[in-house]
Amino acid sequence: MTADALDTRMMQHALTLARRGLGTVWPNPAVGAVIWRMADGAPVIVGRGFTQPGGRPHAETEALRMAGDAARGAEMAVTLEPCSHHGKTPPCCNAVRQAGIVRVVSAMEDPDPRVNGRGHMMLRAAGIAVRVGVMGREARLVNRGFIRRVVDRRPLVTVKIAQTADGFAARTSGPRLMITGEEARRQVHLMRAGHDAIMVGVGTVLGDDPDLTCRLEGMEHRSPVRVIIDTTLKTPLTSRIVAGAGMVPVVIVTTPEASPEREAALREKGVRVERVGFGPDGQGVDLGAAMEALGRIGFTRVLCEGGPRLAEALAIAELVDSVIVLTGPDHLAGDGLVALGPHLRGVMDESRNRYAVEHLAVGADMIEIYGGRS
Repeated sequence: MTADALDTRMMQHALTLARRGLGTVWPNPAVGAVIWRMADGAPVIVGRGFTQPGGRPHAETEALRMAGDAARGAEMAVTLEPCSHHGKTPPCCNAVRQAGIVRVVSAMEDPDPRVNGRGHMMLRAAGIAVRVGVMGREARLVNRGFIRRVVDRRPLVTVKIAQTADGFAARTSGPRLMITGEEARRQVHLMRAGHDAIMVGVGTVLGDDPDLTCRLEGMEHRSPVRVIIDTTLKTPLTSRIVAGAGMVPVVIVTTPEASPEREAALREKGVRVERVGFGPDGQGVDLGAAMEALGRIGFTRVLCEGGPRLAEALAIAELVDSVIVLTGPDHLAGDGLVALGPHLRGVMDESRNRYAVEHLAVGADMIEIYGGRS
C-alpha cells in the first residue's frame, strides 16, 4: 500500500467516526481521528475517537486517550484541523504535540476564525509533519452545517417532504394522510437523530399535535431540539411538544406581535422563545432572521418537517440547502395540498445541484435526496 493510499484509508475511517457525532455535538463540528503506527511494514491502529456529545471531549483527545503511550512516534488522521485556541478545553494542537505524534494528516482547515490555519502552523512549528487536503470534499460534506454556521451565521437547512405518487402532501380536508410505510418512517427517525433540531410551522402543531422525537429503539436520547415557527404564539400549552419540553427542548420563534403573557406561559412550561422581526411583506416570521437566531443558539443542522408552505417559504428566502423527498406508492385520487412548490423544485433542479442526487428504494417507497446526504 502506498503512503497516499494509507492516508486515504485512515481518513475514510476517521470520517466514519466523525459521522457518529452528527446531531449531538453542536455547536461544535463533528470530527473523527485515527492514530496508527507501523509494525512489520503494516499499519496498526492504536487509537480512535470522535467528538463526544455536547462537543467535548474532542476527537483528537479521545483518540490520544485510547492510544496512551503508543501515540509517541505515531501518525494521526483527523477530519478537521486541530483547534489552536483555548476554549472550554485546551488546544488539541498542544495535546497532539505533547503526546509525541510525529505526523498529522488533516482533511481540511477549520473555517472558524479562531483557528483557520493556525492549528496546522502550530503543529509544523513543533516539528510535526502535516499533510492537508486528504478527502477534503468528503470532510466538508460531513461538516456542511458547521461551515454554514461559521460562514453564514445560520444552520444548514434540509427540507423533508412526503408526497403521494401523484404529488400531494396532504388532503385539503378529512383525516391525516399516511403516505409512506413503516420502513420509510424509520428512515425519517434516523434522519432526525443526525440533526440538531427539527423545525415545523405552528400549523403542523395545531393540525397533527406531533411529538417530533426520534422513536427508534435505543436512540430515543438522540431526539433533536424541536423548533416551531409561530407568528403569534398559537402553540397550545397542552400540545405534546410543549408538554415534553422538560425532556426534549423546544424553541419557538415568533414576532413582536406575540402576546407577552403568552410568552411567559410558554416559558413557564420550559419553552425557549426567540423574537425576530416580520418577513419582507410585513407578515409572518422573518425566516432569515429566524435562521440567524437558531445559529446564535448553536444549531448547525436543522431538518424542516413543516410541510409544503414552510418549505416553499424557506426556498423563496433562499434558505434551503438540501431536500429529501419521500414518495409513497399510492395516489390521493382527490383534492390535496401539492407537495413541491415551484421555488422548492428550483432547489431540486439537478443541473443546479452541487452534489449528486441519490435515489433509494425503501420498501414500497422511494427516497430522493437532493443536495448531499451528510
